[in-house]
Amino acid sequence: MSRHLVDPELSVGLDAHLPQTLSSETLPQYRSMLFAMVAAIPKPSSEAMQKVRFEERQVPGYKAGPDVRVLVYAPGDRTEEPLPAILHIHGGGFVSGSADMSDPNSRSYAVDMNCVVVSVDYRLAPETAFPGPLEDCYAALLWLHAAGAELGIDPDRIMVAGESAGAGLAAALCLLARDRGQVRPCFQYLAEPMLDHRSAGSDHPHTGHFGWTRGHNRFGWSSMLGEVDDPVSPYASPAVAEDLAGLPPTFIHIGAIDLFLEESLEYARRLTRAGVSMELHVWPGAYHAFGAINAHVSREARRVAHTAIQRALHGQTSLGK
Repeated sequence: MSRHLVDPELSVGLDAHLPQTLSSETLPQYRSMLFAMVAAIPKPSSEAMQKVRFEERQVPGYKAGPDVRVLVYAPGDRTEEPLPAILHIHGGGFVSGSADMSDPNSRSYAVDMNCVVVSVDYRLAPETAFPGPLEDCYAALLWLHAAGAELGIDPDRIMVAGESAGAGLAAALCLLARDRGQVRPCFQYLAEPMLDHRSAGSDHPHTGHFGWTRGHNRFGWSSMLGEVDDPVSPYASPAVAEDLAGLPPTFIHIGAIDLFLEESLEYARRLTRAGVSMELHVWPGAYHAFGAINAHVSREARRVAHTAIQRALHGQTSLGK
């Protein structure tokens, strides 16, 4: 057990847990509890946040896919100059969450990074298994790239970002975009990424006890993969991709006792071997989703991430303090 490794400031979050068993029977409870936890997060109250331009759109699905709901955010005081954009993909283990739960962060990014944020409300597993959720994200990326003039963005400065399962989808999306050759994201931001369907079998003695457990992970991956047989597609499980060359510059951060620690370290190592610019941060004492707790390590992780995103989008770090 890794309780002795938990950052003392993060220990407050250990008792505020979602159901210990995640299954088809407990999934409705898991989803409702997650929404309740997100709803309890204080909303941004600054004048700049309140002035953020917001709209909900339905964009065409990829090929014969259904339309995809996206939430669009832009700074209220923007100029006529084209802005960079973030395509954001929410977390939730593939089985829960929505674009709405990222509303506070999306507004903050729009203001702090002076950019347009498009948050994707992709379909969830197990109701929609692979490749449906990924194709929803790809459809949103294609739309965002094509809508540059309408949205006032620079189509060459679109980064892809996600947390947890959303980060896994972001990594898969960058692989898919590279291989289809229609859009080239300029950067991928992967926070605590869910990259490898094999990680539920990890024998690491000090990871995966808090936040997102091996049991949760088995259910999430089985829901996402559905009836898919081996070999699993790298577009479902990016860690099995044989070739990582040609991917955009990458930022990964991960807690030192997060279940996804080793797959994140390995993916980062392989990216460097493939010649991809790579920034990796491992946060001591941090379990999965530690950013939800107001602790020093959480604030420092946000500061470092904001600096990297600012640099990727604008080529300087003045807003990333």
